[in-house]
Amino acid sequence: MSETKLWNAGGFVADDPWRIEDEDQSTSTIGANARLLVSLARYLELSEDERQPENVGVVVSPADDVRTLEPHLGKLALIAVTFPAFSDGRAYSQASLLRSRLGYTGELRATGDVLIDQIPLMQRCGIDTFAVSNATAIKRLTEGRLPAINSYYQPAATPARATGSYAWRQVPESAA
Repeated sequence: MSETKLWNAGGFVADDPWRIEDEDQSTSTIGANARLLVSLARYLELSEDERQPENVGVVVSPADDVRTLEPHLGKLALIAVTFPAFSDGRAYSQASLLRSRLGYTGELRATGDVLIDQIPLMQRCGIDTFAVSNATAIKRLTEGRLPAINSYYQPAATPARATGSYAWRQVPESAA
């Protein structure tokens, strides 16, 4: 298994403080300089005191209903959507729903099987950081070779550059 690197539009992130909760960690470490990403079910079980926005984020699996997070979105600094396989696109819908309909403005991270060809499409859905472990994707991102997609058939959750095409396919700059 290759190393996972965190990437955003500014490049690779050197020091990511967020860790996904596992059996060795628990929410008892929250507040002790730990920033944990917990499952949606686990997050909903936490008390209000444990739901510290600066220290607790949520990992959303493909089968999770992100609408259950709606009352908590203002308290979440990070939501990670999971792509378990390149052919599973449910996280695209979750990201779009979080950004466009639910108005989530915090960091939205793609985890799992993140491939270079999918990153521009993930960005259009509102995902802004990417946990990349695919060696080809890491190499291409290091070289600054993100693929361009010049034609779109659907509206976006993020502003698009002016292309002279249909306005309904883009989010106006003022709406972002």
